[in-house]
Amino acid sequence: MDLKRLSHVVALADECHFARAAERVHLSQPAFSRSIQSIERDVGMRLFDRDTGDVKPTPAGAFLVERARRLLFDARCLQRDAALYRDSQLGDTAFGAGPFPAATIMPRVVVALRKQYPGVGLRLETNNWELLHARLVAEDIEFFVADVRDVPADPKIEISSIGRQPAHLYARTGHPLAGRRCTFAQVWRCGFATTRLPKPMRALLARLIGLPAGQEPVLAVECDDVFLLRTLALTTDTVIGAPEAGLRDDVRAGAIVRLDVDDVPDVYSEMGIVTLVNRTPSPMAQRAIACVQEIAKAVNLPIGA
Repeated sequence: MDLKRLSHVVALADECHFARAAERVHLSQPAFSRSIQSIERDVGMRLFDRDTGDVKPTPAGAFLVERARRLLFDARCLQRDAALYRDSQLGDTAFGAGPFPAATIMPRVVVALRKQYPGVGLRLETNNWELLHARLVAEDIEFFVADVRDVPADPKIEISSIGRQPAHLYARTGHPLAGRRCTFAQVWRCGFATTRLPKPMRALLARLIGLPAGQEPVLAVECDDVFLLRTLALTTDTVIGAPEAGLRDDVRAGAIVRLDVDDVPDVYSEMGIVTLVNRTPSPMAQRAIACVQEIAKAVNLPIGA
């Protein structure tokens, strides 16, 4: 029992006339009559009375027509929804972001996607790369964006670089170290807070504060929420390590200043988009990835810059 023949049954029930119904579905009357006879043979029941006057559905025909209408309506909805899904006007997607891109790239990405695809549901998870990696492998998210320096080689994932994000040390205006040259040891004594650091950065901090080999530094606050770190910097003497792009407005407003620390080299996060190998992202995820790549060009520096 196919949908086309069901549409012929509905057309005949509506028109109550073979010639008009055949014209409505663009068939010759003999071909239309054969279609109705074929479906009657399939269901083993007479669906229309043809003996006198206009054609009328039998009780069995009325029963079938009612359900055929619902089935045809659902089929049209499915066809429409599939087209909308293909064009990213329907459906949803879930993706993740590490602390730095969550503060610098994702606000613009989510706004852009909401404006362009208001019928789509978005779920953004912010966390460190380890937890996002686990979510990706479990297929709870379709991709994530993060600092990928510590992400291990894994045949199940693919990493696409989207550039570097510069990071610096910041404190509130009026901080004791603001406006003068200092060392990281002085910063450390004020309390240092930042996101979860990759191993090379932990080793650098340990060396700068003179820890014995193999001993890791314990930060005053380690938090993957850059906006909470910003609050710390604004309201206490805690010095924070944060992405330049995430604090640009506060620096321009004079609320936060970048510290001049002699012994800290230029620091960058190596940003990448992490996806599963041999998995085709949904149309919406593909558009979200393209949006991330476009916005990253305006926020990040190219690798090697």
